[in-house]
Amino acid sequence: MIRHWLAGPAAIALLAAALSLNIASSARAADLPPIGCEASDRIDGSTAADAQKKMNAGGYHQVSELKKGCGNYWNASAVKDGVRTHVTVSPQGVVQPGGE
Repeated sequence: MIRHWLAGPAAIALLAAALSLNIASSARAADLPPIGCEASDRIDGSTAADAQKKMNAGGYHQVSELKKGCGNYWNASAVKDGVRTHVTVSPQGVVQPGGE
């Protein structure tokens, strides 16, 4: 009977430890460059929302698959003039067709 009574608190403690480790790992991951980037790559503070606004202003809509590369270029798939295409936003904010 005592074993079962102790198992409950032990399981809760293990779960709490796992959750705190997961949260700490997520916080560290946000500070790391995207996968495939070098540690020396300087990732700027632009956000996906910033890139999407610039794409929308450039006439691109239905933006999807938005990803930031190691060179701070945002790449996505979007529709312009009824045609789905790839679009890129440079670190300087220039929107242009093409990209990955």
